[in-house]
Amino acid sequence: MKNKFGSVYFSVFGLFVLGFGIAELVIGIAGRSFTWSILAISGEFLIWRGFILFFAGLFYLSSVKNLAEIHQLAKVVMASMMIWIIAGTQILATITESIPGGEEGGWLNNWRDFLSTYSPPYIPSLILLPFSLVTIYYIYKKRSA
Repeated sequence: MKNKFGSVYFSVFGLFVLGFGIAELVIGIAGRSFTWSILAISGEFLIWRGFILFFAGLFYLSSVKNLAEIHQLAKVVMASMMIWIIAGTQILATITESIPGGEEGGWLNNWRDFLSTYSPPYIPSLILLPFSLVTIYYIYKKRSA
């Protein structure tokens, strides 16, 4: 009963991750792109990101039966790390794209153009990133038990 919230949370979160993975796979295989509000499903590695999110969602869903058991928690950590890697590479790409200036700007971007590269839309992994950080709580909870 202690991990009921965690099981429900990672079940729902796993369904979202799985859904985003399937969406990225379908849109990537179709060779299209999709943008809606703050969400953008596009890019060169769309199919690979789709596979990674698909399997991360499966890992989340397969771990909710007994979250207190160390092997099930390891699945949650592995799925979260998959999201963290994709989101981290996107964050690094955004930072490195924002620094150089354009054709007319010279070596470095001006302040307005620098900040405009951080505006939406974002890929699904960046949207899922804050919700995957709940895993850290369960790691510390397991460690202290």
